[in-house]
Amino acid sequence: MTQGAGQEPVVRTATLRDFRVPPYARTPVPTEGTHPDGSLPHPGNVVPDDGMPEGYTPTERDLPVITPAGVPVGAPAPDAHPGGTDGLGPLYVVGDVHGYLDELKAALSDQGLIDVNGNWSAGNARLWFLGDFTDRGPDGIGVIDLVMQLSAEAAAAGGYCKALMGNHELLLIGAKRFADTPVNSGAGTATFQAAWLLNGGQKQDMERLRDVHLQWMSRLDAVVEEDGHLLMHSDTTAYLDYGATIEDVNDTVHAILTRNDADECWDLFRKLTKRFAFRDDGGAQAVRELMAAYGGRRVVHGHSPIPYLLGEVGSEDGEHGAGPVVHGPHLYADGLAIAMDGGVTMAGKLLVAQLPLHD
Repeated sequence: MTQGAGQEPVVRTATLRDFRVPPYARTPVPTEGTHPDGSLPHPGNVVPDDGMPEGYTPTERDLPVITPAGVPVGAPAPDAHPGGTDGLGPLYVVGDVHGYLDELKAALSDQGLIDVNGNWSAGNARLWFLGDFTDRGPDGIGVIDLVMQLSAEAAAAGGYCKALMGNHELLLIGAKRFADTPVNSGAGTATFQAAWLLNGGQKQDMERLRDVHLQWMSRLDAVVEEDGHLLMHSDTTAYLDYGATIEDVNDTVHAILTRNDADECWDLFRKLTKRFAFRDDGGAQAVRELMAAYGGRRVVHGHSPIPYLLGEVGSEDGEHGAGPVVHGPHLYADGLAIAMDGGVTMAGKLLVAQLPLHD
């Protein structure tokens, strides 16, 4: 079938159902060690075979409220310093955008990063996007175009604007490259095209997608470390499956996309769609596991909306009303993790924050 055939442009607000762990991201609880030291993967990354019936959607009472465990929101990272390195300016991060271009421009403007014309105005500042530029919102390609534009303008001004690979970048790349080619999902047959549509793929984004966008997305790194902050898109330890160092992970992800094998790309997408490894009991240990391998003193991620982590989610039946209240980034896992997805798709807030966080 033709990509996007019969689909009119749809802009919708995400619901609680959109953010459950999807079947293709579930893996059985392992019974044998899978890490070199013989340890088991963190349980936040796996779901028991009989733990969630088909179609299960957790209710608010199923979602434990995550508190900062005595660490106030806005507390600076341990031993962090506000200044940049190598003559560079302050460091900023952006959570999931999902096609909300106007909201992105407003948030960047509020931080003084762009001017009224949408051009870079922050000199030698550093800006990192944490991934998920498209799907669900009205103008995903416009978001990518803006990030590419700001990357060039920031570099010319002595700073930089860079971006990480999100699971929705993998999904869009897969939908374009493989369309309805069947892949082994681990739970039957699936296709990137169907998964893209199910996860808010927008017809107008696919129509405007060009080779330059695909090449740019394919070259994005998955993990970086900046000023003691370990930046990644997804709140999962699945990155450890792709390398023991940051360089190894990024090289492996790029190699997978270069090989252009549908099943291999699907497995990468599936693993980086996992979430919630840092919440609940053992969440702090999962963060420490990542930092032991990749460095950093605090993990900063997107992917899982803060209202969902807090159990404060919007209506599932589309009723109008006040959306979840998001005041800013969310510190949790004993103060070792910062969540940056403010839930813009569920009437939350598109977050842009300077690191380290200030009171």
